[in-house]
Amino acid sequence: MQMNSEISAIVSGGASGLGAAVAEHLSGLGVRVGILDLNEADGTRLAERIGGAFGQVDVTDASSVSKALSTVRAEIGQERICVNCAGIAPSAKTISRGAVHDAALFEKVLGVNLLGTFNVATQSALGMSDLPAMNADGERGVIINTSSIAAFEGQMGQIAYAASKAGVAGMTLPMARDLTKTGVRVLAIAPGIFGTPMVTSFPQDVQDALAVNIPFPSRLGKPEEFAELVAFLASNSMMNGEVVRIDGATRMQAK
Repeated sequence: MQMNSEISAIVSGGASGLGAAVAEHLSGLGVRVGILDLNEADGTRLAERIGGAFGQVDVTDASSVSKALSTVRAEIGQERICVNCAGIAPSAKTISRGAVHDAALFEKVLGVNLLGTFNVATQSALGMSDLPAMNADGERGVIINTSSIAAFEGQMGQIAYAASKAGVAGMTLPMARDLTKTGVRVLAIAPGIFGTPMVTSFPQDVQDALAVNIPFPSRLGKPEEFAELVAFLASNSMMNGEVVRIDGATRMQAK
């Protein structure tokens, strides 16, 4: 798939962090970008800056996803690239101080990270399936979801987050197989520790402690590097059904 003004993309969680970096990078390549996010102020501001569209969304609600997609598609057309970056990462242990993990919190994390990814991906895939093929392979589009290295090496206190991201990784291959006849590829990226607002809000000594455990380069990942990987995966038609780590050779330890 060639990145140009004939291609549209949607980015859930696109108002900040990795999603914002993806939206800006794709826009810089000429792609028309629609931002889906719960944060209306930041999402609208970024959409205006990059000449894109914004749709406010609660990704856990399928009807909200449908409405937001209709809003952005009215401005940029049916997307051929869907990137899911919406996510939350609260910390809680299975049991702590004589109490169990809050079931409502566990459900909320899975709702945003896993169900939300599923909701956007499936609805986007349906829209892509009606598009004309772009090449002799019959390719119509690509869905790129965000997993995490926590899916494979979740740390203490990450049980809900790790479970949700493992779910994203786990649905990658079957979703890709489901969509073979439509010509829609499906991938997931499993980032390590990146310099998103959640991490950069930590004190500098905490950020330094996180970075020192990254073998090489021994620093936090840059959101722009995540965005560059998204563009590569979207461009390479043989990339399908795979979960790709981008982590500087990091392997998370228990703590």
